[in-house]
Amino acid sequence: MPESTPVVDIRELTRRFNGLLAVDRVTIAIPQGEIFGLIGPNGAGKSTLIRMLATLLPPSSGSATVAGYDIVRQPADVRRQIGYVPQLLSADGSLTGYENLLLSARLYRIARHERAERIRRALAWMELSDAADHLVSHYSGGMIRRLEIAQSLLHRPKVLFLDEPTVGLDPLARETVWRHVLDLKKSAGTTMIVTTHRLDEINEYCDRIALIDRGRIVTIGTPSGLRAQIGPDATLDDVFIKLVGARSEAETERGFGEERRARRAAEKHG
Repeated sequence: MPESTPVVDIRELTRRFNGLLAVDRVTIAIPQGEIFGLIGPNGAGKSTLIRMLATLLPPSSGSATVAGYDIVRQPADVRRQIGYVPQLLSADGSLTGYENLLLSARLYRIARHERAERIRRALAWMELSDAADHLVSHYSGGMIRRLEIAQSLLHRPKVLFLDEPTVGLDPLARETVWRHVLDLKKSAGTTMIVTTHRLDEINEYCDRIALIDRGRIVTIGTPSGLRAQIGPDATLDDVFIKLVGARSEAETERGFGEERRARRAAEKHG
């Protein structure tokens, strides 16, 4: 794939759930090695967009390629090129850290003779070597997140999706997770797409961001560039409020209702 070709190329991507327009004609091009942030209100379509790109949810229309592969026509090829850390903790608490990684290595079809070394490196990378033989049910939230990132990296993906990677973590754990994310970008040139409600993290760690509201892209730019559009002393909170605007109670309640319906529909349809 030529260097000028975006690693993630999204064109008019759309998803409807029983009449609800969850993602509305989204177009984004993301180059290699970029940490790209997705921000927006609850129910804006961030997680739905991630799930489509990860081939967990088919689009209603539009197209997208990830690492050169079409998400509809070549889903198996896409999955070999991506890592995915979902919003909800997914590691198996009844297994040790090592056993969770071994299970992932088998699922990713990593050759048997390579598994032990890849797992060892992944544990060391995420500073979990000393806890490798402990049950994950005894891990802290930050340790579980680092384990899940380690799982997603075993097959050396070109693109990593992080859906609310620091939700529920204390400040030290959040900083540790982001330090490893930045190390990954520097050492491997991995492209990352991150959703989060923490605008301080977006401002500090993301190269560019897209603000999504009601399924549509409101604006795309660097954190500093978007702040400059609002004013010399503007924060990303100011950008969010200015571009999305305050919603009435009725709109907010409707947004929560739509989010619930979208989540139920997504679960029902896989």
